[in-house]
Amino acid sequence: MLSTNDVFQLEGKVALVTGGASGIGFATAARLAEFGVHVMLLDINEELGEKAAAEIEAKGGKATFHRCNVVSQEECSRVAKAIEDQAGRIDILFNNAGVIRRKTVVELEEADWDLVIDVSLKGAYNLSKFVIPIMAKNGGGSIINTGSGWGIKGGDKAAAYCAAKAGVVNLTRAMAIDHGPENIRVNCVSPGDTDTPLLREEARQLNKDESSFLVSSAQGRPLERLGTPRDIANAVLFFASDLSAWVTGSVLVVDGGGLA
Repeated sequence: MLSTNDVFQLEGKVALVTGGASGIGFATAARLAEFGVHVMLLDINEELGEKAAAEIEAKGGKATFHRCNVVSQEECSRVAKAIEDQAGRIDILFNNAGVIRRKTVVELEEADWDLVIDVSLKGAYNLSKFVIPIMAKNGGGSIINTGSGWGIKGGDKAAAYCAAKAGVVNLTRAMAIDHGPENIRVNCVSPGDTDTPLLREEARQLNKDESSFLVSSAQGRPLERLGTPRDIANAVLFFASDLSAWVTGSVLVVDGGGLA
């Protein structure tokens, strides 16, 4: 009988996960570690990042934390080189770091716009720029970008976020075309409302009661619940593994049927 590792073919691979200290990033790092991946957690929150790595290690996984501000090309270059020097390879990149500002274009300050675009969109470009040559030297790899349902359709009071995530969706397709010949697959996971610190931050920005906001976010979906970070992690696991060996340039919506 086949084992799960025989099916997923992930044992011994090296993955970078941005925004890895919490939420979807942490859940994905933990999930990949369950399949024998050495996960490199990248985040600007050093205390939370070190704690997250230690938690994965305590459960038998292999995890290392690296402080990295994905907005800084210099930091992304440094971290990519440090990980290559440490591990000898990079097989999986999960560009997941993101922030949100729940404002219209009229309400947005320029700094708000720049922050959302820089973290979600420029951050994916920055790390990919330095990781792709490392992947190519080692025969290929898998890049997964975090999009959003609001990168496919519009949403209220989230102009910068919608713009950034729409950019991520089409950046995914462009990268898939450019780097397929190097055996690098590039795909996008687009979550719906997921119970993460980011969603709870949205409630605060909108001056909503957190509990009622979470309930309202689940309403109207055919599956009638919020997503969990593990729901999204499982989709990333698919794209990271050999189960998706002939899938690139794809956008997988994981939202309990919300867009349907």
